Amino acid sequence: MVIIVAIGLAFTHQVLSDKQTANVNIDKMQQILRSLRVDASAAKADGIYRDLVKSAYLITPEGTKIEGTEGIEPTDPAFSGEGEGLPVFEAEIEGSKKYVIPMHGAGLWGPIWGYLSVEDNGNTVYGSEFGHAGETPGLGAEIVNLSFRNQFKGKELIKNGEFKSIAVVKPGRTDPERDYVDGISGGTITSKGVDAMLLKSVGQYKNFLLQLNEGK
Repeated sequence: MVIIVAIGLAFTHQVLSDKQTANVNIDKMQQILRSLRVDASAAKADGIYRDLVKSAYLITPEGTKIEGTEGIEPTDPAFSGEGEGLPVFEAEIEGSKKYVIPMHGAGLWGPIWGYLSVEDNGNTVYGSEFGHAGETPGLGAEIVNLSFRNQFKGKELIKNGEFKSIAVVKPGRTDPERDYVDGISGGTITSKGVDAMLLKSVGQYKNFLLQLNEGK
């Protein structure tokens, strides 16, 4: 009886674990798609993701693709996060190539993250997606809202041949050196966290982006 129960528990754990992993993968696909300005349901996310994302791979900090890391399956290096290198997702929207870059940072109460999609010139932002673990509802948590994310469309990461990122400033303020968006009113620390996340996470890709920009 003990053996039968143990086998049953092991089987149940395996089934639930596989389902949980699948759900995590679908959620990640949805986030990447939202950065591409595509809002897909959980049921359709996998199919739409595979249709739009043409390639995914890892690059070095110098901007060079790491051979042998290509693949769009959840088990492949760029999606799974396994292996050394920076993940890049190449997508095609209406015949135009976009590059999706993952971001990770810290907010007021915990981790924040997101994805930034960039035009094939390596400079102009196409779309963005943000998430958080526990920012304050009505304040810092507003980074997930479309009204905040839409501000990034068309902003430029590179100025005069130099990577500058995008500033997140207090509403009414400006930044003389960078393109900027308004931060969340009452969510100063979360807004600063997004600013720092963009500068640090996207900054890791500066050589890759500059090479794309120089090629245009």
